[in-house]
Amino acid sequence: MALGLTSRAIAGDATGDWCPRPAPGSIVQQPKDLRSHDGVLKLDLTVHDFKEKDGSVRYCYLLPDGTQSPTLRLHPGDLLILRLTDRLVDFETDVGGRQAGHGSATNAASQTVPAMKMTMDMHGASSDPCTRGTMSAVAANIHFHGTTVPPLCHEDDVLKTSVLPGDPPFEYRFHIPKNEPPGLYWYHPHIHGFTLPEVLGGASGALIVEGIERANPALAGLPERVLVIRDQDLLNPNAPPSKSEPVVPKLFIDHDGDSANNGTGFGLPAKDLSINYVPVPYPDYPPARITIRPGERELWRVLNASAITYLNLAVLFNRAPQRLGIVAIDGVPLLWGGSPAPPIVWVNHIGLPPAARVEFVVEGPPLGVHGLLVTRTVDTGPGGENDPNRALASITAASDAPEPQSVLPSDPKPLPPPTLPWIGNVQPVRVRRLYFSEKLQNPNDPTSAVEFYLTVDGQTPRPYQPGSPPNIVVRQGTVEDWIIENRSAELHAFHIHQLHFELVDWNGVPVNEPFVRDTVNVPYYNGRMLEYPSVRLRMDFRDPNIVGTFPYHCHILDHEDAGMMGTVKVLPADAPDPAQN
Repeated sequence: MALGLTSRAIAGDATGDWCPRPAPGSIVQQPKDLRSHDGVLKLDLTVHDFKEKDGSVRYCYLLPDGTQSPTLRLHPGDLLILRLTDRLVDFETDVGGRQAGHGSATNAASQTVPAMKMTMDMHGASSDPCTRGTMSAVAANIHFHGTTVPPLCHEDDVLKTSVLPGDPPFEYRFHIPKNEPPGLYWYHPHIHGFTLPEVLGGASGALIVEGIERANPALAGLPERVLVIRDQDLLNPNAPPSKSEPVVPKLFIDHDGDSANNGTGFGLPAKDLSINYVPVPYPDYPPARITIRPGERELWRVLNASAITYLNLAVLFNRAPQRLGIVAIDGVPLLWGGSPAPPIVWVNHIGLPPAARVEFVVEGPPLGVHGLLVTRTVDTGPGGENDPNRALASITAASDAPEPQSVLPSDPKPLPPPTLPWIGNVQPVRVRRLYFSEKLQNPNDPTSAVEFYLTVDGQTPRPYQPGSPPNIVVRQGTVEDWIIENRSAELHAFHIHQLHFELVDWNGVPVNEPFVRDTVNVPYYNGRMLEYPSVRLRMDFRDPNIVGTFPYHCHILDHEDAGMMGTVKVLPADAPDPAQN
């Protein structure tokens, strides 16, 4: 879908509907592909927002022709030149100008970290977007999620880089690392304290590093389909449940302002979902529409670009779950870096925390067979939001289905062998412990604001504040094990920038998952366990690209905005061993 720009785009007029959305039940269109040519991809993006009648705010990245959120396609070693212009408007005086609920002036983020603390004085801010560090409702930047692009200004720094309305276009300029795994990544804003409303409003898009068929020749020649699943504020928050749903317990609202997890798999969801911007709203969940040729094998590249919603994806034919062949997780093929994993892992459902990606092989249904892409309920814990069962898209077989927009090369050149040992075979130099925790500001008032922490064991729990010194210091070239505990009653999604890790045990039990990821669920504490739930992660600091300082955080974005975040500083390989940090 394209929206023709007018002089309003230049003037930054708040009345323009810059971020239109399809109607429920629409055909799922593929995002526009922008491909590198002669090793370079150059583009201009403008970030806009638009306030709906119900008070919610949509956000979007636009090309000059009005196209939203293109898919950026580059090869390892290619140069990306992206010029970002900020046309954001502060529609309200509260934090981010958001409606009640997640991200509102009454939510945990704004109560825990007041707007005046989170927003530097813009009049006194540095004129250099690289150093100003302004975190406000109208500030903008881009995080190239999952890549090993260096955490530097004009590359992938999110701690200080801040573009403001009135600035000239800000240029991101960097090469995709030559050793970047081929797969699905994404881009989204990362202004601390304000990431939730912008991602929830739709500011996100896919980035593909080409060459997955070189890592896994079984994929050669397959048609591709990019599916970006986003969440958004409920279109029909006051609607009664569908008559097809069973009666569920009385509605409860969690401390973040959304419908709380009721444990039934039904009821009012915390957020609506959309697929390539086609909304699938509560209560009837009219599915978006996908047409595919009967029996055709395709590579589906699925991004959970939700701000707070967990997914548990399945494909059903006449209600029967189908086999899905996973070939990559979080942008990295299973066959990568010397991994002993099989080339394809066949499953019948796939869990995706917010920010995670999965690439899998799927077959179209036979003619006359009804297919459905669904997300099953996810137990987020007694303190979490409600993520119930719901449809996402109908899958219809048609012999005249449109030709795929993109097809993988049919005769790939194999990738060179890895230069480093498989991360799972490397002995870590040290083990660190971190933990998620939450605390009511007023222990006697269960409706009071919640403080969110991600703490290194031995340090004092406190919300992250911009400009804070690094919580952890490591040396490039090393490998560490991090044990992440969850001391709260809700599920959290641990994510770290610039690198990937291997999950090596779950609640103290070794697991055999010889692949890497950048986001992982940490189970919730139910109050009766003898030990806090935990995951043990093999953290890979061997890539020289990642020298610098960057964040790790919960990717439930209201948790991140409210301070559930820390930073790690990676020293050069020849620096002294930071053993005492």
